Amino acid sequence: MSQPAQQQEPPGTTDAMEPTPDHGEQSYRGSGRLAGKKAVITGGDSGIGRAVAIAYAREGADVLISYLDEDEDAQETARWVEEAGRKAVLFPGDLADPATCRAVIDKAVEEFGKVDILVSNAAFQMTHETIEEIPDEEWDRTLAINLSAFFHLTKAVLPFMPPGGSIIGSSSVNSDNPVPTLLPYSATKAGIANMTASMAQLLAERGIRANSVAPGPIWTPLIPATMPEDEVESFGQQVPLQRAGQPAELAAVYVLLASDEASYVSGARIAVTGGKPIL
Repeated sequence: MSQPAQQQEPPGTTDAMEPTPDHGEQSYRGSGRLAGKKAVITGGDSGIGRAVAIAYAREGADVLISYLDEDEDAQETARWVEEAGRKAVLFPGDLADPATCRAVIDKAVEEFGKVDILVSNAAFQMTHETIEEIPDEEWDRTLAINLSAFFHLTKAVLPFMPPGGSIIGSSSVNSDNPVPTLLPYSATKAGIANMTASMAQLLAERGIRANSVAPGPIWTPLIPATMPEDEVESFGQQVPLQRAGQPAELAAVYVLLASDEASYVSGARIAVTGGKPIL
């Protein structure tokens, strides 16, 4: 199973993808597992973030959707949240700036009064064949968006996260099996896994849990926007299930980690990789 060869300009949009990803729009059924909770999801406009936003809303949570500038994608995600009867708050801005990270949390607190769930999911990557061709500015930006933003968001949210709160970082199978052409991205995803494990220990006395999810190849706008066409066409075929995963196939894991059902799950990393092990 493969996708047609295709290419977009970063950060990419959902409507331009063929096939259109499945975010659970027609399939996810909630059962009140997050009733009354308030969530912040970065990169919530599309891909994994959209699937998580839809699932959280159908489970009873209000959602702030942080995104860069993909307004049409973000508005579509907000529409699904509101159709589920929950409040959707949109917040555009560049998370490479620590001030934007703090503003995201400030807006969530203004709208919701608290934050029960933080999902740090926004990410940037580009493919390069050699180390020399990675621009210094791109290295710095990748670390700022993928890793430093997680730190700044967490630091800002802690005063407003009650006991029972959940922090979830989107890591990657690349953290353990780094793809050489995605060197900066792979390094940040290993950092997220490590940071989350540290947070679980630091925050336990506050009653706050921290976990990470390690996706494998998932069909999101990031793929056609950051990979060569031939790699897009074969994307996902290398894992045992021989296909790319759909964003909807991760949503239940993010729901579990956010829910009170996972009250003793902290410091974990859950692989959703199509059969490829993580260490």
